[in-house]
Amino acid sequence: MKIIAVLGTGHMGTPIARRLVAGGNRVRVWNRSPERSEPLAAAGATVAASPSAAVDGADVVVVMLADAGAVETVLFGPDGAATALRPGTVVVQMSTIGPDEVRAVADRLPAGVSLLDAPVGGSVNAARTGTLAIFAGGPADAVERAAPVLEQLGSVRHCGPLGAGAAVKLVANTGLVTAVAALHDALAVAATFGVDRQTAVAVLGRGALAGAVERVTAPGASFAIALAAKDARLALRLPVPAPVLEAALGLMQAAPDQGADLSSLVSADFLKGY
Repeated sequence: MKIIAVLGTGHMGTPIARRLVAGGNRVRVWNRSPERSEPLAAAGATVAASPSAAVDGADVVVVMLADAGAVETVLFGPDGAATALRPGTVVVQMSTIGPDEVRAVADRLPAGVSLLDAPVGGSVNAARTGTLAIFAGGPADAVERAAPVLEQLGSVRHCGPLGAGAAVKLVANTGLVTAVAALHDALAVAATFGVDRQTAVAVLGRGALAGAVERVTAPGASFAIALAAKDARLALRLPVPAPVLEAALGLMQAAPDQGADLSSLVSADFLKGY
């Protein structure tokens, strides 16, 4: 039985931890807001008082946090996880951060600790059902050692060396946010022409924007606009023109509720302002 630590029990970390508990693993969880972890304690997880306590003796450590700043604090801040990591542990960094940040984390981990960057495709429902797409970057032997854990969460694609998983995730999210922005525009045009929303969505769902329609109509999806905008800014750091992504970022920044799911960008209320 593996000992697995899950650092971060938000929208994605909670169903991930639940699946790992259900898989017969010994799971320790930590969250900055301890009350977020209480339901996991009832499910059989052990709630740790600090990141270092959570990872002490763990075989695999799953990190699922909002951004690079949170990863930095949880791993290397006061009572940070890095102080208690033992040689042989695999740290699976599933937060969406940039490839450069991934490599910077690897440089600071204790000797003998392996890092995988393994962000995911899919939202809360996919985490609950174990159908996430996991984009893994890092040494092949570390992927192999983490595979029994990751395969409880979804399908694993080894994308290349450290940072490759983060890069693939940013490619995927660039496609997602630009498609949702295009769907926003198409529905705005439909409203202007007087085409009813149900008809427009049905037609668009059979065309090039089918994936975006499926995403914005999926129940139980949770990808806050603020996080999607953060990912867009990570991609826009590259020295390559990306005018469509820049426009999508502008649309996201204009949203009044930054905590709302990405699908709210095509809600009837949001479209009224265009």
